[in-house]
Amino acid sequence: MFALFKREINSFFSSLTGYVVIIVFLVMNGLFLWVFSGEFNILDAGYSSLDSMFILAPWVFLFLVPAVTMRLFSDEKRSGTIELLFTRPLSDLQIILAKYFAGLVLVILALLPTLIYFISVYSMGNPVGNIDTGGFWGSFLGLSFLAAVYVAIGLFTSSVTENQIISFILGVLFCFSFFLGFDYLGQLWQSGGIHNFVEGLGISFHYNSMARGVIDTRDVIYFISVISIFILFAKIVLESRKW
Repeated sequence: MFALFKREINSFFSSLTGYVVIIVFLVMNGLFLWVFSGEFNILDAGYSSLDSMFILAPWVFLFLVPAVTMRLFSDEKRSGTIELLFTRPLSDLQIILAKYFAGLVLVILALLPTLIYFISVYSMGNPVGNIDTGGFWGSFLGLSFLAAVYVAIGLFTSSVTENQIISFILGVLFCFSFFLGFDYLGQLWQSGGIHNFVEGLGISFHYNSMARGVIDTRDVIYFISVISIFILFAKIVLESRKW
């Protein structure tokens, strides 16, 4: 399993994919946070906060993560190497997890350099350190979980087609639906139990909850459950070849 995981990581960085994902994510966030004037610019805001980064990042990931995951199984199907892959002494689940963790590691590597933003804002605060540290780390953890869900969704959409473009489009649609779709659906009910239940099915609700700096086990369980469901869906799709 580790050999397959290592192969996937190497394939990301032997092509431009890995570098492009990391550079695009950092450049997009950097421009909006530090260069472009507007509501997201930290310097224009006049107070030490990285809230704008955690508003922007899910939208950037919405397109970047499916771009990373679209080739995981689609490329294997298109090139005909998927049958060779399944002849390895690995279970279907081990193959799926190896590819999943490879995609996740790449996305986390893109996220880690943003810690420089935290150090910068921390240093520029008046007084130094005048930043909501708990809120930052809660949001950072929430963004990591959000990325993990996006990777699981992208893995699933990659398993259903051999066309990378279709996989990408499906990944974006599924990620958007889980990020904000349930919020829009919940607005059909102004308040009450149904409204809260439907809204609670979406990523945004739990992501915003973690951004407050309080790690609720219900939010962690939600993210792990959604990840597990899409990995299971991918497993079912791949096992359908045996039917």
